[in-house]
Amino acid sequence: MTAHDGLAKDFHGLHAVVTGGSGFLGSHVCESLLARGARVTCWDNESTGAEANIAHLLGHERFTYRLCDVAEPLPAVDRADVVLHLASIASPLAYGRRPIDTLRSGSAGTLQLLELAAKHQARFVVSSTSEVYGDPQVHPQHEDYWGHVNPVGPRAVYDESKRFAEAAVVGARREWDVDAGIVRIFNTYGPRMAVDDGRVVPTFIDQAVRGLPLTVAGDGSQTRSLCYVDDTVEAIVRMASSDVQGPVNVGNPDEYTILELARVIVGLTNSSSPIEHVAKPQDDPSRRKPDIARARAALGWEPTVGLRDGLRRTLGWYLAHSSV
Repeated sequence: MTAHDGLAKDFHGLHAVVTGGSGFLGSHVCESLLARGARVTCWDNESTGAEANIAHLLGHERFTYRLCDVAEPLPAVDRADVVLHLASIASPLAYGRRPIDTLRSGSAGTLQLLELAAKHQARFVVSSTSEVYGDPQVHPQHEDYWGHVNPVGPRAVYDESKRFAEAAVVGARREWDVDAGIVRIFNTYGPRMAVDDGRVVPTFIDQAVRGLPLTVAGDGSQTRSLCYVDDTVEAIVRMASSDVQGPVNVGNPDEYTILELARVIVGLTNSSSPIEHVAKPQDDPSRRKPDIARARAALGWEPTVGLRDGLRRTLGWYLAHSSV
């Protein structure tokens, strides 16, 4: 595989293994790879994913789905050309309930999948996170920043699982000569996000549609940079078809306060919902914005979907799949 010319390559004839493939992000990655001609094997233990997210793919001749916990012995595969390790419990509510499983997917799971990639001489990409920057003291965050993370705080199990995964990639490159890359994904949203997983966009949409108060943490001045799922997937696929090592930030550099986001969603839904301020969680990052210069240079990538457009698409999916 070679470095990118700015367009994700045709994957025709290649076999891609996608972990976490029935999750929110993973299901969109599976779709994208199938559209580019790949044979896709999807592994997921459905801890936060759901077969409903990939139900429309189950009859596809190049798609295989298997229940699988990546921290347990892996199923055999005849070959693998690309391994995309997206399996992770990313919801704060979920990883708060399942801290050990969260750590195991980032540690044992990452090491096993790197071994699989080494065995098959496959390209490997791990989905890391902007959470490795913690509550950042550098703004915007660039890949050379080491972060400001509380290793024993309430978010630590997720943050440290991803930091371990990045270190494992670096070790596997050195010891096993694995062609491995790291993407650091910033807040991503879109269709198939679980309403009850505690992340801000589906929570606000659900509250607004139901006429409930939008629960804004603290005074709402903390910022997030929200990337629509199609843009995030494009970056991941470009990374998979490159030889870029990374880490590479993947996110939208447009920065909004949580209070601004709440007001935008109230407006898009024509909701009468009030805004209610609630306690701010411990270690909640005060600012979050990616520096994407490396993604532009190495992958020819930048997001194309603006916030209001992406929220409209997400709202449309929500309304089509909810009982409201």
